[in-house]
Amino acid sequence: MFKKTLAVIMTAALALGLAACGSKSGDDTASNNQQGADTSSAAVEDVKAVQDKGKLVVGITDFEPMDYKDESGKWIGFDADMAEAFAKSLGVEAEFVEIEWDNKALELSSGNIDCVWNGMTLTDEVKSAMDCSNPYCNNAQIVIVPSDKADQYQTVDSLKDLNFAVEVGSAGEQEAQANGLKFTSVQNQANALMEVAAGTSDAAIIDSLMAAAMVGEGTSYDKLTYTVGLNSEEYGVGFRKGSDLTAKLNDFFKTSYADGSMQKAAETYGVQAALIEQK
Repeated sequence: MFKKTLAVIMTAALALGLAACGSKSGDDTASNNQQGADTSSAAVEDVKAVQDKGKLVVGITDFEPMDYKDESGKWIGFDADMAEAFAKSLGVEAEFVEIEWDNKALELSSGNIDCVWNGMTLTDEVKSAMDCSNPYCNNAQIVIVPSDKADQYQTVDSLKDLNFAVEVGSAGEQEAQANGLKFTSVQNQANALMEVAAGTSDAAIIDSLMAAAMVGEGTSYDKLTYTVGLNSEEYGVGFRKGSDLTAKLNDFFKTSYADGSMQKAAETYGVQAALIEQK
């Protein structure tokens, strides 16, 4: 179905030799979660609050294959399906709210949303602003260019003269900054792809999981392709600091992985190659 399979994209990204960094972030996250579990006296009782209002408010952006709308306008995707299943386990419904990605921490701390569940990279900045779940998917930031120019841009050095579109407040924006690339920040990754397709930007940096669903032959952007993988990273779900929802979700992930429902949802959206075992 896709010209580039997710497995190929992930292999290319992991070949950068940065998997150790990804493992470290997972270890750090687990450590942070354990520290949160040890301070139960300071726990925020979000589970009860969510159950009292009868809904789990989930902050998202339009990000295929994690959170996006089907033809009827219903939010679907791997993250959307898992969020609905988690909400059901709490005895409530999931309500999806589109947010400005750069304001995700503020939306969370202000109580406008209960969690950020949208293919969120577990960066140091994210982990300092939120309680984070255990990582559940591997990912990478990759460069998107027009297919007819791909041969010219196969190394980081070859990218220096390009003008990039990146999602504001994203891991892609951080990679552009870290590599000294020229960029314009846009509202979301979908807009970044539109910029390249329209020719208003030379290239974009987006998540590899999104690229697998939206770039290449048989996709919405069949004249675009990926070239350089810039890093290796992991996805997690964010909650308020001290929230007891974090431990609840980690337990839900373990149960869902053990009974196979997590893998089934991943296969529905073609992200099974990126799934991280939940122990």
